[in-house]
Amino acid sequence: MAVQLNHTIVWSSDQTMSARFLAEILGRPAPTRFGHFDVVELDNGVSLDFADAKGSIHPQHYAFLISDADFDAVLSRIRERGLEYWADPMRHRPGEINHNNGGRGVYFPDPDGHFLEVITRPYGSSAAEPVASG
Repeated sequence: MAVQLNHTIVWSSDQTMSARFLAEILGRPAPTRFGHFDVVELDNGVSLDFADAKGSIHPQHYAFLISDADFDAVLSRIRERGLEYWADPMRHRPGEINHNNGGRGVYFPDPDGHFLEVITRPYGSSAAEPVASG
């Protein structure tokens, strides 16, 4: 049996704003509407389906594997927006990126406090392994 993640719901205080934020930061096409969701499509067939929460939002962590060129563009957009960012998930290294597994990574928040991460190498990989292409 083959199992693949197809989509997940991202609860938001303003789903349209949150979906646009993610699409813009990641350099993705504008979100599309499907039913009552604002949908951000990723390159591997997975979508993030944004929906308005009826109560409090419990922040989640979403990590995205991107190419080195895309990392430069994402980090530039993070800086242009004046967003806080960190090299580590504990937020001990503000304004820095990490170089885990011979790649680069950074953590930053979305408008609802979800903790987003972009990395250029999967965790546990070696520097010799290929990087995601964008």
